[in-house]
Amino acid sequence: MAVSNKNKHGIYFISDIHFGLQSEEEERLKLDGLERLFTRIKQDGSSLYMLGDILDYWMEFRHVIPKGFSRLICLLSDLVRSDVEVFYVAGNHDFYLGSFFERELGIRTRYGMNSFEYAGRKFLYAHGDGLGEGDLGYKFFARFVRNRFNLALLTAFHADLALALMKRLSYLSRHHKPVDIPKESNRLLNYAESMAAEREFDYFVCGHNHAKGVHPLANGKSRYINLGTWIDGRYPYGVFMHGEFQLKELQR
Repeated sequence: MAVSNKNKHGIYFISDIHFGLQSEEEERLKLDGLERLFTRIKQDGSSLYMLGDILDYWMEFRHVIPKGFSRLICLLSDLVRSDVEVFYVAGNHDFYLGSFFERELGIRTRYGMNSFEYAGRKFLYAHGDGLGEGDLGYKFFARFVRNRFNLALLTAFHADLALALMKRLSYLSRHHKPVDIPKESNRLLNYAESMAAEREFDYFVCGHNHAKGVHPLANGKSRYINLGTWIDGRYPYGVFMHGEFQLKELQR
């Protein structure tokens, strides 16, 4: 028997799983971990926020669903049907989500910076790509690939050709490195600090740079939370429950 959503209090967060990137064995292990996490969420979670780069690449066609993600799609569909609200923020790899996730699965798709309030706390959430100063090359790239005309051109190609191009763009995004690596690793933290000086919030939650951690901000009230990544053999996730935000990790 399903647990009533009104009796479930956990808000869960994941990011940067990059399904489609690694070996068949690593992909299977990540899916096994996600299935265990979803079982937990169905028991005590009211919602799940997927903060980008869940897929290492994604191209949506009018009549075609890309091969290789069927188990993930089934797990997501089952989670939604278990009365869990699921939100999916586009990242710099799954940079355009189209309508499939909303119309077919009931998942709410988002782009850029978003917010919500729960239990008296305000959350800001994003993938993290394109935020803050600098990295103009990537910001131009994101505008280019999310342009409706360019997307229409891509979907007019044969699916195999379009997906090969998506994989190539994903590769370029992964290997796009700013000259100043330390500056890039602190960019999102610095952005969170600037946001805390301008508006009130309790948590700024993101992914993108794979630098997992919880950092109190200078105002003494807000926290910056980076969810890390699943591509290094660890499976981190965030959960807000009973007034406390924690970063946890699934065991392999």
